Amino acid sequence: MAGILGDQQAALVGQTCFQAGDAKNTYGTGCFLLMNTGHEIVQSRFGLLTTVAFQWKDQPAHYALEGSVAITGAVVQWIRDNFGLITRSSEIETLARTVEDNGGVYFVPAFSGLYAPYWKHNARGIIAGLTRYSNKGHLARAALEATAFQTREVVDAMERDAGVPVGVLRTDGGMVENELLMQFQSDILGREVVRPTIKETTALGAAYAAGLAVGFFESLEDLRSHWSVDRTWKPQMGQQRREHLYGYWKKAVTRSFDWLEGE
Repeated sequence: MAGILGDQQAALVGQTCFQAGDAKNTYGTGCFLLMNTGHEIVQSRFGLLTTVAFQWKDQPAHYALEGSVAITGAVVQWIRDNFGLITRSSEIETLARTVEDNGGVYFVPAFSGLYAPYWKHNARGIIAGLTRYSNKGHLARAALEATAFQTREVVDAMERDAGVPVGVLRTDGGMVENELLMQFQSDILGREVVRPTIKETTALGAAYAAGLAVGFFESLEDLRSHWSVDRTWKPQMGQQRREHLYGYWKKAVTRSFDWLEGE
């Protein structure tokens, strides 16, 4: 056994996030965002978890802040299986592109409560802002945008905790194939979002760690040289529009709080 890494820590290594401030987000059933905080153990004050990132042989350990979002890709499955609006998960992007924007609809998928940065177990899912104009395209778009909004909330919390800005967000997982989502993620964050050539970064990170341990790779720079970008998304949304949409998301989130009383 040459290398052992946890799931998300392996993805962090697979994305070559070796410097403090480097961050990656894995888009799957839920989202798991990690930021390397270097050799400093940062105790979160804004709803995140502190964890070990990685350690190479006898060198000092690197630590990370982690933010977990319970429902992201799972909401696409919910629309497919519970509502029958699509027959395959990949069709959500096509449906969402039938409208120009969310039409004022916001979908907070707190099906089993909210994780980071709120940790509210008694929150429940809501769809807010419906009018007679709303249609299934708006619902599909709101579902995708919920993933991006929740990611921004975690990024904001990380930057406040670490005091280090996230310059570029590296992404992996099944949902990164959804280009509408990735563009909106860049827009709502106001920074670049990149998708690597090799998207199975958890397996890649485990291979990197083992290869470094046995001398197959010479250094971290050697690992960086093997990592490459498939596509980069840059913000196309103005600051005023970005904050307008985010403000309504925050308003919708508060409506989901404490839905179950006395529990």
